[in-house]
Amino acid sequence: MPHRQKHHALLGIILLLMAVMCFAALDTTSKHVIAVVPLLVAVWARYFFQALLTTAVVLPIKGLDVLKTNNPRQQMTRGVLLVTLTFLVFSSLKFMPVGEFTAIVMTVPLLVTLLATRTLGEHVSTQRVVLVCGGFVGTLIIVRPGTQMFGWSLLIPLALVIVNTAFQLMTSKMARTEDAMTTQFYTGWIGTALASIPMIWYWVPITDAQAWLELVFMGFAGCVGHFMLILAFERSPAGTLMPYMYAQIGFGMLGGWLVFDHMPDHFSMIGIGLIALCGTAGGLLTAYEVRQKTQS
Repeated sequence: MPHRQKHHALLGIILLLMAVMCFAALDTTSKHVIAVVPLLVAVWARYFFQALLTTAVVLPIKGLDVLKTNNPRQQMTRGVLLVTLTFLVFSSLKFMPVGEFTAIVMTVPLLVTLLATRTLGEHVSTQRVVLVCGGFVGTLIIVRPGTQMFGWSLLIPLALVIVNTAFQLMTSKMARTEDAMTTQFYTGWIGTALASIPMIWYWVPITDAQAWLELVFMGFAGCVGHFMLILAFERSPAGTLMPYMYAQIGFGMLGGWLVFDHMPDHFSMIGIGLIALCGTAGGLLTAYEVRQKTQS
């Protein structure tokens, strides 16, 4: 690999690690703030402040060109999916530790790879099927059917995984025709508009200054995280970056320990490790397949 390509790949990895660190900080802060702020208000604030920060960054760069889109219907659909996803994330974090929650969410890249391959009509390798099954087994180890953790409330993270998979597939499809900054701009304001509707009935005044700081930080972490993610994928191929996505589990566990003094038990650690192992192997497999296609 030429020196310039190595430099770009390393920079992409660093940017990705910064992005997943922001997402872990967002999840940890969200879990903390929804203990004192109504969930719907937290969802609204997360989008409102992210939209403001995104606009402040994007408008000086793109000007009014940021409004140009080839697929307004897809932009609306993506915004609806992300608002739904955020609501499910916050709902899950009300009853799940950050580390275990993050590990379950990290099964999404495995499913996205599997479904995207099938959508394109390509052959799904046995290795990928095994990795997806391994990630599912890891999830079962974390939630452990028959224990107190396993109940109706687990339907929420299950729905989250399904919605997140659809969101990632749509994002991948739109990336071929839409400017990344335009997509982020529309997603932020569509999310804000949709989240504002319930505020007509459910708005609650927030007098706690720390809660406001945490709400602003959520928008900041989401904005910076998504921009870092965009920059990472501009500099490094997905196959190179995907194994490092699972660093978010470690950051999530660190946040859960620092803020909530929680560490996963031995069984949860086994499940988290299995998901991370299968996910990392999936990323390496993707990189290998891309390299083989390039050489052939």
